Amino acid sequence: MKIPAHAPLHLLHQVGAGTLATHARDPHGFPYPTLLPFATDAQHRPVILVSRLAEHTRNLQGDPRAGFLVAQTQGDDVLNAPRMTLLGLFEPTHDDAGSPLARRYLRYHPDAARYLALGDFTFWTLHIERLRYIGGFGAMGWLDGADLDTLEPLAAEEEEALIRLAEVRPAPRDRFALLGVDRYGADLLIDGQRTREVFETPQRDAASLHAVLADCLARYSD
Repeated sequence: MKIPAHAPLHLLHQVGAGTLATHARDPHGFPYPTLLPFATDAQHRPVILVSRLAEHTRNLQGDPRAGFLVAQTQGDDVLNAPRMTLLGLFEPTHDDAGSPLARRYLRYHPDAARYLALGDFTFWTLHIERLRYIGGFGAMGWLDGADLDTLEPLAAEEEEALIRLAEVRPAPRDRFALLGVDRYGADLLIDGQRTREVFETPQRDAASLHAVLADCLARYSD
């Protein structure tokens, strides 16, 4: 079954943690799953922040092939929950704490600043080759990683300019925050809960993106 690319793309922005499966060093070759927080980069690829001493990091250093499970579960009804398994290669990025990638990650996971301060943690990005998405019973299929997003990614400078637009809103900043923006939607934190505002159509230029985001923020002004 052919699945629309927007479904897995939005799911990646709605979940804050995923299960990383690496190839164990000992016992050799066995799947080694672990739960980790993640954020997406400008190309919607999962980014993790891991210690060089962690078992899964050492596994990736020996074999970068990995699976990454993302699921949006509510209660015990797991089989009807949207979920997907991404397959690809994890690579270290060597971004420091002041890089655009680090700034974006810390908007989603501000507590990670203490790990970056240790100097032992490194960002790794999953270069997606294929993914299998399951939207519920009977709604499933494979998608090539290159088909997840075919548009030019939003530049970090443009995204951060849009975030500054949200910061001048009158709503208390402890109740509302704009975490990230892309051509397909905006990631919001409202009263401590993450939500995804999905745009009706992809925004291909700066003017239309600015306008649709302004309309979105106006709905949260009260």
